[in-house]
Amino acid sequence: MSYQFVPFQQLRQQPTIVVDSTANGAALVLAHWRGAPTPAPLRDDTSAGSVLRALHAPATPGLAARAVTANHFDVDGFVGVWSLLHPALALHHEALLRLTALLGDFRELPWADPLAEQALQLVCWLNAKEKELFYPPFGAPVLRRREDEASAEKFDWFLPRFADVVRRPESGKAAWEPEYARVRQATAVMRSPATTLTRYPEIGLVVVRTPEPLPYYALFGPTTGSDIVLSIYDGQRYELEYKYTTWIDLESRPTLPRLPLNALAARLNAQEHSPRRWTFDGITDTGPLLRLEGKRLTKPQRYADPDQRPIHASSISPEVLEQTVVQFFEQGYAAMQPRRYWTWPEIKAAGQLLPTR
Repeated sequence: MSYQFVPFQQLRQQPTIVVDSTANGAALVLAHWRGAPTPAPLRDDTSAGSVLRALHAPATPGLAARAVTANHFDVDGFVGVWSLLHPALALHHEALLRLTALLGDFRELPWADPLAEQALQLVCWLNAKEKELFYPPFGAPVLRRREDEASAEKFDWFLPRFADVVRRPESGKAAWEPEYARVRQATAVMRSPATTLTRYPEIGLVVVRTPEPLPYYALFGPTTGSDIVLSIYDGQRYELEYKYTTWIDLESRPTLPRLPLNALAARLNAQEHSPRRWTFDGITDTGPLLRLEGKRLTKPQRYADPDQRPIHASSISPEVLEQTVVQFFEQGYAAMQPRRYWTWPEIKAAGQLLPTR
C-alpha cells in the first residue's frame, strides 16, 4: 500500500492518518501527545515509534487510509511520516530511526549504541537544512504564518531526500558536520572530569555541573531516565528545565507530574540579591525553564541550545541553589507516586495542592 503526504488543512478531504499530532476526524492517530487516541498496542515513547509499531501490525484499523499528515514539522514527526511513506526502508532501518526520533524529541542519545553516531548525523542534517532553507522550530509565527500550514513546505522538501541520507550519511556531510562536531566536542566535556552529575531518582532530577552551557544533545545525553535537569555553570549561572518526557505520554516508564514553578521561583527570589528576578514558564510549555530574567526569551530561543542564549549570574551559591531546588521537589512529590498516562487536568490538580511560596 502506498501513502501520500497531505497538508494538515486537507485532513478531512479524505481518510487520513495523523502523526505526532491530534485531530478530530482522523482515520488513525499515531502520536505520543498526552491524551492522544493512539491505539494501546501502538503506544511508544516517540510518535515515530508508534508508526513503526503500526508497520508491524498492518491489520490496525485506520491504517488502510492512504493520506498522512502532521500539524508541525520536527524530527520525530517527520521520521514518523517518512516511515509510512517508505515502509520497507523504514523497517530495514528501524533501530536507527527509533534512535533518531528519540534524539530529536528528548535530546537523549545512548552513546554505547553502535547506531548513535549515525542518528546524530541524521538529526544534525535535518536541523541544518531546516535552518538553511526554511525557518527554525517554533518560528512560523514570526513569519505571520500558521505552523500547520507553513510546515507542509518542509515536508515536501525533506520527504523525497531523506532516504539518501539514511542510506549514505556521507551524502549529507557538508550540512550535518558543523553541528555534529559541536555536539561531539560538548560530549567530550560532559564525559570529562570538568563535569559531574548528581542524581535524585526519587524526584526525577539530575544536577549537571559543567563549566559552560552546552548543546542539548550533549547536555541531556546522560540524563536518560530523569525528567528534570538543573544545570549549574561556572560563575553561578543556572537553568532548570522540565524535559519533554513529561509533556507527552511516556510509554517506557512511569513519571511524576510536572509541578508549577511559581513557588520555587518565589523561594529563589527571596534569596536573590542581584538586580534580576527568577522567572519560569507554565507547566504546559513543551520544556518549561526556570532561570534568571534578562530580556524575555522567545519560544525559538527557549527551544534552542543553552549555549545559544544568555544565562545570567546569580548571587545564590551553587550549594544553596541545589539544596533549594531539591527541597522544593522533595516536598512537592512527597505524597505522589510515579505512574503512566497523567492527564493535564490531573497534573494541574496536583499542582494546586502545593503551597504558593
